[in-house]
Amino acid sequence: MANVTKRGNSYRIKVFCGYDVHGKQVTQSKTWKPTVGMTDKQIEKELQRQIVLFEEECMHGNVVATIKFEDFAKQWFKEYAELKLKTQTIRGYHYLEPRIYKALGHLRLDKITPRHVQRFITDLTEMPCGNNPDKKLSAKTVKLHLSLVSTIFDYAIKMQMIKDNPCRNVTLPSPDKKERKIYTVEEVQKILALFNAEPIENLKYVVFFTMALYTGLRRGELLGLEWKDFDWNRNIFTVNRNSLWTKERGMYTDTLKTASSNRCLKMQPELIELLSQYRNWQNEHKAAVGDKWQEHDRLFTTWEGLPMHVTSPADFLKEFCKRHGIRYCGPHSWRHLHASLMIESGVDVKTVQSCLGHSSPTTTMSCYLHSFQSAQAAAMDAVANVIRIKAAPSSSQEVTSNGL
Repeated sequence: MANVTKRGNSYRIKVFCGYDVHGKQVTQSKTWKPTVGMTDKQIEKELQRQIVLFEEECMHGNVVATIKFEDFAKQWFKEYAELKLKTQTIRGYHYLEPRIYKALGHLRLDKITPRHVQRFITDLTEMPCGNNPDKKLSAKTVKLHLSLVSTIFDYAIKMQMIKDNPCRNVTLPSPDKKERKIYTVEEVQKILALFNAEPIENLKYVVFFTMALYTGLRRGELLGLEWKDFDWNRNIFTVNRNSLWTKERGMYTDTLKTASSNRCLKMQPELIELLSQYRNWQNEHKAAVGDKWQEHDRLFTTWEGLPMHVTSPADFLKEFCKRHGIRYCGPHSWRHLHASLMIESGVDVKTVQSCLGHSSPTTTMSCYLHSFQSAQAAAMDAVANVIRIKAAPSSSQEVTSNGL
């Protein structure tokens, strides 16, 4: 039975919903305000309707989420994110919290509308990035904010605290049209040639970037490789772990980004020869270090055998490029070049997806749409060159021919 209290121009409807596990009475309440101009009879009739609707909602388990968005978001981190999501993902989400809480944190969960969220997204597009007032947040960063807010609302729906997700009708800014920064084949060939002159202590970096080019592995996947992952009889190796870093945990080992990231890849003869040379050097180095060596079975290590830091490959490449007057592209660009070369060579999207460890062909297509379009255009040209359809004769030529 509902209890109704008149409060000024509005009515507070309170419904008894039983008891919780601790024997405490559970009640839910909502406030209804009549439309201006309604008569007393209309108010009474609509009030009774609101009471019945609210009682039905409570009876079916739908509760009124009087909790503030920030408080519920923190519950979501504790109840869901920390149990289900990867450390790196949670860490990234925490970076987004301050902006989200400033805009939406003070609002009740059940009172947030698409208009509130749209205003937040619009404000983000004008927000400076870091301490640079001339640089705005990227469309990708804005989308990440909306994704987190939407995920929290979806959890609230699952918990039957609200019925709808206000993020579903929000319009995002157009994505930034930035050209992906990757090396050309000529630049990589020059780098690989210069690698031959590197001192032996830099061999691990030479192996790292050569493998990045030949295999397309992500940085964390390369750093997570261990010697036991290699099958030298079949010339294949398995990818099954990530080596990552956070400020809170330091270097740590984690599972791969997606289930599809677990994969086996073939090694080319050039790569096998380079890895064999590197393993011999590492064994000699271990013997020289002696008791100071800490065995982790990793390919890429510090001088005493600990897993290599995630920034070390980029630090080496920056110094290498500066030393030789070559433009610098980050370690991930080698993965992009590997993918582009596969696509331009005519490899189908499903195979590219499998080699790169993407969760679906859609991901591969969205990441490398331009490369696929170029490959398709080249394929069409190849067909045209084989068929070589002759131009149809003009009408005047037909008349002349018929006259003859």
